[in-house]
Amino acid sequence: MPYVSGETVHDADSHIMELPGMIEAFAAPAYRERIAAFLRPRVKEAPITEARALQKTEDFRAGFEANLLLRKNYQAMGAYDPKDRSAALDMFGFASQIVFTTAGLSLVDLEYGDDPDLAIEAAKALNRMMADYCSVDRRLLATAYIPLVDRKRAAEVAREAIELGAKGLMIPSMCPKHHSPSHVDFDELWGVAQNAGLPILFHVGGEQKMDPAYFENGGEMVLDFHGGKENFTSLSFMTIPTSIWQTLPALVFDGVFDRFPRLKFGAIELGASWVPSLMQFMDSGAAAFAREARLQRLSAKPSDILRRQFKVAPYPHENVRWIIENAGEEICMFNSDYPHIEGGRAPLKRFNESIEGVSASARRRFFRDNFIELMGKGLDASLHDVAGLVAA
Repeated sequence: MPYVSGETVHDADSHIMELPGMIEAFAAPAYRERIAAFLRPRVKEAPITEARALQKTEDFRAGFEANLLLRKNYQAMGAYDPKDRSAALDMFGFASQIVFTTAGLSLVDLEYGDDPDLAIEAAKALNRMMADYCSVDRRLLATAYIPLVDRKRAAEVAREAIELGAKGLMIPSMCPKHHSPSHVDFDELWGVAQNAGLPILFHVGGEQKMDPAYFENGGEMVLDFHGGKENFTSLSFMTIPTSIWQTLPALVFDGVFDRFPRLKFGAIELGASWVPSLMQFMDSGAAAFAREARLQRLSAKPSDILRRQFKVAPYPHENVRWIIENAGEEICMFNSDYPHIEGGRAPLKRFNESIEGVSASARRRFFRDNFIELMGKGLDASLHDVAGLVAA
């Protein structure tokens, strides 16, 4: 029996675990080695070698279904093999699953370096790899990374990604070096996405990190849950929404949401507890500075504009019922973060507990409707519901 049964559930967050060379293999030859050199220290060989050896053994593969949510990262079923991922999706029973990169999230750093051409070519290589991986199963919805470093070329990268089969366009939540994400030159990018019916997505990894000085507290260095220093601790976790907290108001106040009213935006693996407060803070700001011409042109209160066009995937440890009650039923979506450790071993159980007591319509929106609205034409209508099931 699948992990999910009896209702339609869409998964708003999952990942590829890239093997060494997997991304740069799709790069233009002139940039291949430079991209490989950037990624090499970010794709660690030892755990990958061990996991690949295990995945080739008959006994290990025989335990895939029993250990579907227990094995994580490179040991997970379909972590890097697309055919195995399709089989894993059968076992999950999800109607569809958005797929993000893992190692490729670090490519965002190139946007803030001194070589915009390298940043763009690396993104193109990543997007080709993502489309190739997800091409085996139409339930796997590939995301593409669109750098904002070059205002004139962002739409070009998006067009190529869409032609390859991308179903969502990911941009950093952090502000570009020299211009706002709301700059009018990006209207071409937003128009490409809206015309294609695809969402603009933010994902953890594209945000401003905490100043390292905060970690010099005179005590022991606190390690992350992997035992290293490169991921989040309880303190650095606090900065995850600070970039999108600034970017979303810029996009709303500067009229991007209104100029492209059919364009949807989604925040994935950035948490959601901050959303009700941001809505209230934006409304307060709009009231305080009501004489600004740009605010007078808004079609509605900022919070209502967000409810119209914005979705978010909360963490399983957040109080999702509270978020729904304070932000609205239109906002939150289920996600597994498979095969990352952060997604936990029982995402369905944890989210069911977290939304206990919400209305039937809120539950349906959380597991199904909000995802369908976000993905638009990126999700074929035949995938809206699992065959043979009536959506809850």
